[in-house]
Amino acid sequence: MDALTLARAQFGFTIAFHYIFPPLSIGLGLILVLMEGASYFTRKPLYLEMARFWARIFGLIFAMGVATGVVMEFEFGTNWAAYSRFVGDVFGSALAAEGVFAFFLESGFLALLLFGWNRISRGTHFFATAMVALGAHFSAVWIVVANSWQQTPAGYHLVGTPAGGTRAEVASFWEAVLNPSTLSRVWHVYMGAWQAGAFAVLSVSAYYLLKKKKNRDFAQSSLKIALLVAATASLLQLVSGHESAKVVSQTQPAKLAAFEGHYETAPAGMYLLGWVDEKNQQTHGLSVPGLLSWLVTGKTGAPVTGLDAFAPDRRPPVNFVFQTYHAMVGIGMALIAIAWGGLFLWWRGRLFGTRWYLTLLVWSVLLPQAANQLGWFSAEVGRQPYVVYNLMKTSDALSKTVKAGEIMASLILFGFIYLLLFILFIYLLNDKIQHGLHMKAEQGRRA
Repeated sequence: MDALTLARAQFGFTIAFHYIFPPLSIGLGLILVLMEGASYFTRKPLYLEMARFWARIFGLIFAMGVATGVVMEFEFGTNWAAYSRFVGDVFGSALAAEGVFAFFLESGFLALLLFGWNRISRGTHFFATAMVALGAHFSAVWIVVANSWQQTPAGYHLVGTPAGGTRAEVASFWEAVLNPSTLSRVWHVYMGAWQAGAFAVLSVSAYYLLKKKKNRDFAQSSLKIALLVAATASLLQLVSGHESAKVVSQTQPAKLAAFEGHYETAPAGMYLLGWVDEKNQQTHGLSVPGLLSWLVTGKTGAPVTGLDAFAPDRRPPVNFVFQTYHAMVGIGMALIAIAWGGLFLWWRGRLFGTRWYLTLLVWSVLLPQAANQLGWFSAEVGRQPYVVYNLMKTSDALSKTVKAGEIMASLILFGFIYLLLFILFIYLLNDKIQHGLHMKAEQGRRA
């Protein structure tokens, strides 16, 4: 393989592995606030111990997120130097804001969250937990801002470089931050993260109930809180996904056409499943006629821009984007069914005694992770062949001096190290889960 393909594979691998952890920390941060808030206002020890247990899980996930996130910033300089020169002024502003306004906030209060039990007052500890959760959410904002600018550039102008090239320079910071796709994508990411955290809690809680371990009250209460978050986020994700698709239809029509394998500019249906024959420019599958037109324009007969409006070298890999997008949507619908099915069982008084449903919850932890990964694949591959939409092609972003052999060697090394990290993560996570909850007296707790 050539250097470009290997560099893309390496960056895709490292960011996909890293993206396991930030959504979990964002979602768990929200749930920690709910649990500790319940403890603060009800004074029930059970909620406090629930928060203590999940805080230990949060600390492990945060550490993994930091360790795997550092690598990507080095890749910008080694593999993507041309890209870094072009977007450095814009991208650097967002990353600097993430460090100042988000990472320092989250990591600064994390020490109080993890080690402040029985050392600081209830109110101070609750405040620290809220700040950690807020920092995790702020972090997502600035990362999404940076990525959204690549999707829908705004608030910039191009200036010359001493070498004779051009680079993007910030003309309006807030226009760059609030570019056309930022807000819809931030909420879409948040809902995916809330589901990731909620279904992680649901999985562990259901496991405890199935194994008939001690502290059933803990498992049942954790499951109820997480189920409410999952049910809310799953429906809001549907709304945010619709809004994101409408923005894509206006700003990246080639991507939207690839989502549905839509070649001819005409009224468009929406496929439930299918396959794209890119050679013959045909899509085969089961579709609902006029649905895509209605969703993006409000009229079933309105034309939707097709891939025929773009030269072949300006189209993304259509079948790959089609499959990842539809798999993401399918998983999203399944998560709605699982969460709201749980609410129905809760209403009927059968939530904790339905073993098949608890077993489903144990394995459901994988679904939000898969949906989040597939969503990123759809968004990033759907932008191709551009790394910055309509401004810079991915092939022009590669470092000129990097060699394929060097990238291959580092890719193999990263793969080995990440495998060890993942094994260590699973081992430590399993150890904490198997150790379970041990109620402790609140001696020394200040009022």
